[in-house]
Amino acid sequence: MSYMALYRKFRPDNFDDVKGQDHIVTTLRNQIKAGRIGHAYLFTGTRGTGKTSVAKLLAKTVNCKNPREGNPCNECSMCKGIISATSMNVIEIDAASNNGVEDVRNIVEEVRYSPTEGKYKVYIIDEVHMLSGAAFNALLKTIEEPPSYVIFILATTEVHKIPVTVLSRCQRYDFKRISVDTIAERLRELMDKEKLEVEDKALRYIARVADGSLRDAISLLDQCISYYLGETVTYDNVLDVLGTVDTKVFSQLLKAVNSQDVAECIRILDDVEASGRELSQFTIDFIWYLRNLLLVKTTENVNDIIIDISTENLMLLKQEAQSMDEDILMRYIRVFSELSNQIRYAPRKRVLLEIALIKLCKPQMELNYDSLINRIKILEDKLEKGIVVKTESKKSKPSEEEPEPIKKQEILPEALPEELKKVAGIWSNIITQITKKAPALGPVLNSATLSVDDNKGLMIVTANVFDKELIDTEKNRKVINEIITKMLQRSVQINVRCIDKDKEDMKDVFDLTKIVKVPIQYE
Repeated sequence: MSYMALYRKFRPDNFDDVKGQDHIVTTLRNQIKAGRIGHAYLFTGTRGTGKTSVAKLLAKTVNCKNPREGNPCNECSMCKGIISATSMNVIEIDAASNNGVEDVRNIVEEVRYSPTEGKYKVYIIDEVHMLSGAAFNALLKTIEEPPSYVIFILATTEVHKIPVTVLSRCQRYDFKRISVDTIAERLRELMDKEKLEVEDKALRYIARVADGSLRDAISLLDQCISYYLGETVTYDNVLDVLGTVDTKVFSQLLKAVNSQDVAECIRILDDVEASGRELSQFTIDFIWYLRNLLLVKTTENVNDIIIDISTENLMLLKQEAQSMDEDILMRYIRVFSELSNQIRYAPRKRVLLEIALIKLCKPQMELNYDSLINRIKILEDKLEKGIVVKTESKKSKPSEEEPEPIKKQEILPEALPEELKKVAGIWSNIITQITKKAPALGPVLNSATLSVDDNKGLMIVTANVFDKELIDTEKNRKVINEIITKMLQRSVQINVRCIDKDKEDMKDVFDLTKIVKVPIQYE
């Protein structure tokens, strides 16, 4: 006999075997016992949560000749026929491949004929959201008022694609993601039945990776057993098969990031890739590790319900969390969450991962709030260790220094170059056009002063260094130059400078827009 996959071999044959969906099982069993069976059901939820299994159990129980406490007997001719898929009373339809109007019309025609044996004809339509709009319309009337011997069970993972007219005619049951504890417990039951040796730690890890899907968990376990056939399946074995890494690697990587050691981060990544780990899974697992750190940092009473790791690893996690800041952890999670959305289908996953690690090590590459907090924390740590922090950049030659902005009294409007006057005359229009392309740049330019440097060049003067850095990025400079070139029909060189608050005041900076008055019209 050919081998049968574990998830098929151990498909529930009664409602007691259905795990993690007690709210649904209890309701259906009560309906069966009370004879209050509905004519149309909608089962919705993520993959592997038991939708099809419960649908088949419901079909088997309502046709069973000797039901017991809302469960099928699995011994009568009807139960055996449904189990062997030879019964004409249970019709399974895959809407992904039978989604046209003609397919639905065939169903409507068949509904007219009552079952030759048993009480009900049960139509299980899987992935029902794949039906076309016309097919839904063709099915609508039959779902609303089917013959008394017909039950429709619609199953879908994307309930938002089901028309409201269909939803309103069905009893809806939402299948929840199954907890890690419940999945791990079920896996242990199956391994005991199969008389196979698998570590509990390995089962819990598989349960977590399955992300709420019991079917996925059983399939992953089946894969691990096949790879280590005849051996005890250990935690390390599971890591090897699934291409994931141990938490110790994440701890080393986090220390390298906190030390801003890009070279060490790349070396760790080399080791991970050389050991055959899958980089997409590595990204997801690192996010999970950071999430656990954040929970430990922000939660007083941490337990296994919140964080699914061993007691030993939990103690190490608590020690590591003490040296971390919540805002910095949230920044790390944000950067890697953005990466996880990009890396799945990227042809060069390694490059994207390297860029993300460099971002973590170099918060000055970003200009948002959490990056700023990260930079401040790094400076504080350096000051605590007695490291001198240099705030001014080195300038090898006087010619490389930034030109100073001219004071108000040092220049007359008549002495200004013509292109500067033109820019000043339409500066508000320029900012409006820039804001359309770079919304974050508009408010910064409005708060800055358009001035002139000592070389009679155009200069944007800001009151703080962060505004200067935002304007001075390559992307934003390109936007500013493109808009000015478009509106003036010529390019103008622009410098950006932040005032030294110890020596200067913004009110003393020459404001080109207030001094120059030229009647320039722009359409």
